[in-house]
Amino acid sequence: MVDDDVFARINHLVDEEHQLERDGTGRALTDEERDKLRQLEVALDQCWDLLRQRRARRHAGGDPAEAEVRPPETVERYRQ
Repeated sequence: MVDDDVFARINHLVDEEHQLERDGTGRALTDEERDKLRQLEVALDQCWDLLRQRRARRHAGGDPAEAEVRPPETVERYRQ
């Protein structure tokens, strides 16, 4: 996966997130929609983390292809 692929995945996830948040009805989200939104948020955190790993490896003279998607338990503990 290259950086452009990660950005494309991020854009796709953001589009999905916006569709869930703005359905136009003004109604509250269902439990299923809230779960989906949470899954999207975690996937976005993983993508941003992967992109940061790739950049750090590249900056340090390493191979960005060695970066790996980390589990949700790892990326969700990061402080913003």
